[in-house]
Amino acid sequence: MVNTLWLVRKLGDFSSELLSDEDIVILIQDGVLRWPTRKGWFVCREDAIARGLKVPEEIMKSYDEIIELMERCRRVVVW
Repeated sequence: MVNTLWLVRKLGDFSSELLSDEDIVILIQDGVLRWPTRKGWFVCREDAIARGLKVPEEIMKSYDEIIELMERCRRVVVW
């Protein structure tokens, strides 16, 4: 089970020191402009496409997948 789902709008504002091993981070809005290379970090597919980015498929999550994660996790934090 996912402990905390972090929805991060801007990477510069977010501190990864807040994460635990059971957390998932999804970059949304302008956060997708710098996609992650860490395990458990993903990019919102629709936000990446809207910005014309070519992000590896394996790190993208659709809005539907994000909603499913929101339903399964203990808490959601929008940063």
